[in-house]
Amino acid sequence: MKVNPSAPSGFLRRFAWITVVACLNPATQVSAQLFGGDDVARKQIAEQARGLDALKQQNDALAARLARIEESLKTLSASNPALELAQQLERLRQEISQLRGQVEVLNNEVQSASKRQRDMYLDLDARMKRLEQPAAAGATSAAPSSAAAAPQPSDAEARAYEAAQGQRRIGNYQGAIAGFQNFLAQHPKSPLAHRAQYWIGDCQYNLRDFKSAIVSQQKLIANYSGSASVPDALLNIASSQQELGDTASARKTMDGLVTRYPASEAAEKARRRLATLK
Repeated sequence: MKVNPSAPSGFLRRFAWITVVACLNPATQVSAQLFGGDDVARKQIAEQARGLDALKQQNDALAARLARIEESLKTLSASNPALELAQQLERLRQEISQLRGQVEVLNNEVQSASKRQRDMYLDLDARMKRLEQPAAAGATSAAPSSAAAAPQPSDAEARAYEAAQGQRRIGNYQGAIAGFQNFLAQHPKSPLAHRAQYWIGDCQYNLRDFKSAIVSQQKLIANYSGSASVPDALLNIASSQQELGDTASARKTMDGLVTRYPASEAAEKARRRLATLK
């Protein structure tokens, strides 16, 4: 019986290459930055990212096995009789079929996880953008006829702010901090100033500089006491305190948040966290 081992070898080489590309592409797309203001969602995103890393490692392991199978084919074709080689090839074909099924399952899981993460990012960004709409400090509900028009940022302010936001969105938190600090230095009275101050603290949190994050959010509360960003700043402070192991202070901060801003989204998150806080 005459066997041509080069055919399976070529197939395996192409299959391994397609497998690696298919795995790496979705994993790259989910490396987007995490948006601030929702610490629970941020942790969920981090867990999803770790899950994708695990899937990628499994897929890489399968690709490595395929490479070893290809090497085995070369060895078998050079050293074994034709009959034994045919038997070995049949077993290898069966294993390849099983591996192909596992790869397809992994790729489907990667794509599903990628979609879940993109949806979560979009939801976070949408909710954060609502807070970035400039509002009058300390504004409360009032009749439309008596409401004062909210100040609007200038074009220069908007460009500077968006430049810093762009750095944050790609995960360059150091660059974002520098951008927001420069924005505040140039536009201290901007209607976006309170948000810039919030994002400084949030970026520091993402860099795990929790003490600096607390200081930055406390500065926001002191300088922009009527800002709609204050509830988010308090939640970020509580998150930082938890990360530092100061559970008592975190509980106190969240209790104050719920008391002062009971209708805010940050207060709702604080209530859920308080229910599970030990």
